[in-house]
Amino acid sequence: MSLSTSNKRIPVALWIWYRGGNFRGFQRQPEGPTVQQALEDALRAEGVPATVMAAGRTDRGVHARMQVVSVRLEPGDSPSALEARLPARLPPGLGLCRVRAPRSFHAQWSASGKEYRYRLWLGGAKAPEPWAPFVLDVAREPGFESARVEPDRLEALLSLATGTRDFIAFHEKSSPRKPRTLESAALHALGADLYEVRLKGDGFARYQVRYLMGSALKVAAGRLPEEHWRAALETGVAMEGFKAPAHGLVLWEVHYPPELDPFTVGERLHPPGLPLEPPFHFG
Repeated sequence: MSLSTSNKRIPVALWIWYRGGNFRGFQRQPEGPTVQQALEDALRAEGVPATVMAAGRTDRGVHARMQVVSVRLEPGDSPSALEARLPARLPPGLGLCRVRAPRSFHAQWSASGKEYRYRLWLGGAKAPEPWAPFVLDVAREPGFESARVEPDRLEALLSLATGTRDFIAFHEKSSPRKPRTLESAALHALGADLYEVRLKGDGFARYQVRYLMGSALKVAAGRLPEEHWRAALETGVAMEGFKAPAHGLVLWEVHYPPELDPFTVGERLHPPGLPLEPPFHFG
């Protein structure tokens, strides 16, 4: 005898945000706390005993303005009810923007691309509060002492990385080696000496953004010749790069085809419940 629709679990998409410094990465692990552990514990306390499936993992220290997870609610529950009661169960540094019930959706496999943003302080003086914990203060990073990085130079180097290519020189070998498309890599001035690199692509391997950022900075600072950067991009040959620290990186947005996207354009522009203070301030 088949179950009625009312007895079936309800697939939903959760838009969550978090500050990476509060967790040891996204994926559950024995050493916790992790975002997955905290979220699943909160869901379990609200009658949702399920394992979440995320759009992708973030490493320890990486923040997320928009992380999307798939989960199934128990019969009789609803997205609006969960959206109202779950935030009170979440720990500091982890929050909920929306819960939606899309059709034929998987947080990871339905995604068409992602946008990451990396924040930099390029000034001579120390990075000011409240941004200091969320930016790479380049001149004070070991190996960059007294370095001067010109914004135009950095943006020109990053623009060379756009297009479809094998990024094997810029990611962990544990990630599959395959062509990936970096659609854009643009530098935006946020005021004073604060900058933000916005990287959009169809998918990113582990540490890819951090190695791209760190290696481009090393070349822009004159610590490596540009020929090494070009060779790594064009042939995949290894270079003596630099993995930029996690605290400057934000998973900004996960993209889905319009027919599958659980969230509206308005919600994406003005996320409900998202803190405006760093690291999420700029749109």
